[in-house]
Amino acid sequence: MDSIDKKLLHLLQTDAKKTTKELALKLNLSVTAVYERIKKLEREGIIEKYVALINRLKVEKGFVVFCHLKLIQHTREFVTTFEKEITQLKEVIECHHVSGDYDYILKIVVKDMEEYREFLVNKLTTLQHIGSTHSTFMISEVKNTTVISV
Repeated sequence: MDSIDKKLLHLLQTDAKKTTKELALKLNLSVTAVYERIKKLEREGIIEKYVALINRLKVEKGFVVFCHLKLIQHTREFVTTFEKEITQLKEVIECHHVSGDYDYILKIVVKDMEEYREFLVNKLTTLQHIGSTHSTFMISEVKNTTVISV
């Protein structure tokens, strides 16, 4: 990956809807050269997919919760079962296996506190092998980006 690929990745991360012609003008390359570079980055798995980022507030999912979670045991069976079950919960948009006092950190988006309570009582705490949870509510978002500097 050279410096042009890095610039191209930055441009695509900033606005993936730019045409190859627009990208070519910014990179001083031909449209064909840009197209080939993008295809190479996709083949190599550097570009995994293209998505639309949605404004949570506009779709009534403005209440963000970071839920720290402990399993009762750390056996392979418990971890595998939990991870399989947690991926099925649509309210959980991120799940990270972490070190420290807790085993997992979940990022959960819902409409409001009432919806979070329903989620907690009817979905999360019904999962097997959960020992304890600790919820932290977002006050404001200081930084949220999908751009990875390369």
